[in-house]
Parts: sequence; structure tokens; C-alpha cells
Amino acid sequence: MGQPVTLIKTSSPRPGILRFELNRSLTGMGHVRYEAGDEIIADDPASELASRLFAAGGVAAVHVYSSMVTVTLMSTDVGDLETVIAGLYTYYLPGVEIPSDEELIAMVEG
Repeated sequence: MGQPVTLIKTSSPRPGILRFELNRSLTGMGHVRYEAGDEIIADDPASELASRLFAAGGVAAVHVYSSMVTVTLMSTDVGDLETVIAGLYTYYLPGVEIPSDEELIAMVEG
């Protein structure tokens, strides 16, 4: 459940830099930058995406501006970053039990 993020991977003239153009804005008109080892405490889409990209491994920094995500790599041994980005808004993956209507109502009322 959820809508996959559509993305286009674009090239950069600098080696070790990947750019992704998304079909939705993550930050509005604001810039955010995260570096490996930074504590990410915010609870917004850009912060969640940065956390997931760092968890994939091989990422040194992430910069997000609106719908453009720039990833600085620390090595060529990185995970499938396209899949990580595309799954940002996918909530129920295979093997995850979807809550019943009663459970969802109890979450809202409780």
C-alpha cells in the first residue's frame, strides 16, 4: 500500500555523485543536507529518506532540495538506491500484516 515514488537517475560531471529527480517534492523550497554519522532526529520525508539511504551503505552525504536528491558516495559498493527511494511511501511490504479496520480505528481513538 502506498504510492511508489517515480524517479529519474541523472548524471553528474563529478564522479561519486548521483542525482535523482523525483515526481514529488520532499522539502518544498528548503535545502537539507545530511552527512554520514549525523544524528537524524527530524520526522519528515527528507530525513526518512536520508536515514534509509545511509542504511543502504556506501553513502557519504545526502542533499535534498524540493524534488532533487543528490547522493555523495563514499565507495562504489552501494545498495540499490533507486529501490530505496522508490519505496519511500510504500507502507505495507510483502510479509507485513495489514491492520484491520478495527485496529486502525482503535489507533485513532486511543
